[in-house]
Amino acid sequence: MSEKFVVVRSDVLPEVILKVIEAKKLLSLGECKTSTDACREVGISRSAYYKYKDCAFMYNEEISSKIVTYYFTLQDRAGVFSEVLACLYNHGANILTINQNIPIDSAATATVSVKFDSGDADFIQVKNALAALDGVVTVATSYGK
Repeated sequence: MSEKFVVVRSDVLPEVILKVIEAKKLLSLGECKTSTDACREVGISRSAYYKYKDCAFMYNEEISSKIVTYYFTLQDRAGVFSEVLACLYNHGANILTINQNIPIDSAATATVSVKFDSGDADFIQVKNALAALDGVVTVATSYGK
């Protein structure tokens, strides 16, 4: 049987599931150093934590809708990709993933996924600013939602 995912309102979940998610958050943020500490902090047993830790995840529709992936073809010159990253930073983007390929025929492809924390980010304006950079051959986008 293949895995299936469902989205369920948190107020109908058993409390242990919510506490496992909280314990995972404490660990990922470094607020607790060990799973034992995190379990103690949220008030669950380690066995409950290990039973559900790989199955319980927090979903935030608002965050996923602000994720944009930019696909680039860049000239193979020093500093071009740095300018792209600086431009994204200047527009308030939080970089989630970067994948840059080895240049072929003096051009390299790169993919950058970003999250905009600001609700008023204009994705088209950012794309146009990126396209105007010296060394950017092409830029395309896809949006989260």
